[in-house]
Amino acid sequence: MTGVLSPMILTVTLNPALDVTYTVDAPVVAGTTHRVRDVAVRAGGKGLNVARVLSTLDAPVLATGLLGGGTGGQIAALLAAGGVATSFVPIAAESRRTVAVTDGAGATGFWEPGPDVSAAEWESFLAHYRESLTGAATVVLCGSLPRGLADDAYAVLISIAQESGVDTVLDTDGPALRAGLLADPSVVKPNAAELAAATGLPVAGVADARAAARALRAGGPTAVVASLGSAGLIASTVDGEWWASLSAPLAGNPTGAGDACVAVLATGRLMSLPWPELLAEAVACSAAAVASPVAGAVDPDHVRRLRPDVVVEEIR
Repeated sequence: MTGVLSPMILTVTLNPALDVTYTVDAPVVAGTTHRVRDVAVRAGGKGLNVARVLSTLDAPVLATGLLGGGTGGQIAALLAAGGVATSFVPIAAESRRTVAVTDGAGATGFWEPGPDVSAAEWESFLAHYRESLTGAATVVLCGSLPRGLADDAYAVLISIAQESGVDTVLDTDGPALRAGLLADPSVVKPNAAELAAATGLPVAGVADARAAARALRAGGPTAVVASLGSAGLIASTVDGEWWASLSAPLAGNPTGAGDACVAVLATGRLMSLPWPELLAEAVACSAAAVASPVAGAVDPDHVRRLRPDVVVEEIR
């Protein structure tokens, strides 16, 4: 473990990946051959993308989770080379890989399912997690669950964090999201498809997204911040509802834009920013991530240049 100043943001990635990004010059067409112009290999998984963005933004962050095998070793080495502070729990099975193909206008992804985690390995992680909460102000819980973990794994981690007085930001989907919501995380960050799946409501535009976000929150304490791609963000909170968007959306690689948003949400919790300011920063950072060809990378100067172009409207 490398030292991190306190209070810090703790990111939890239970199903990390070795991310391989191929850049091609022509649109991706199924059943055809594509010549790759550039290959980038990075430590990935949503939580590690968040940790990398936080590190780039000079936020105090410690990344934890589960790593196994030679792929896990590559992930750890890449994080260390990038200066991200880490403290992982080893597992016996091999960590997964993901492949994203970007053509400049969009991205196509191939995600491996991840390793099997034993009950003993999960108990070892829980003990490590409790220790890692010391000095943490916010915990970010991101991504899919590896095989062997129950759907309520994030709910368990949220409850442990709450016992320590630590805020929680949850970014997952499916059964893990539904189970996690029952533990009342501070913030959840679904995208449009995840929001529709979780609520059973259509999310075809901003008005739909607002209704679905409100339904997902169900009057509880959890703030719902939904990312809508080029349409920006919708936030439904106990303090009000807002829509934040860039005046002119950017083209590029959307993979990792949601992770950049989560990084800013976590920083905002740490700094107690008011929602309109926090959402504006989140949109600017997400847009800067779209402009990057690789997930989990942002240029802080680009974030600052984009910030004046973000419009935030309170919805009444």
